[in-house]
Amino acid sequence: MNEKIYKTLAHAGIWNLVMGIVVLVTGIASGVLLLVSSVRLLKSKDDLTF
Repeated sequence: MNEKIYKTLAHAGIWNLVMGIVVLVTGIASGVLLLVSSVRLLKSKDDLTF
């Protein structure tokens, strides 16, 4: 019985670690993309008219 609980908790810990890494990588990638797009907008702000 204890082994089953231990294995379940180990699998949950592994999945939490994997999801944390995925969220971290996604956040960094989206941040870089936002910075790149904002730099492009700032470079071309003289050409933009409203």
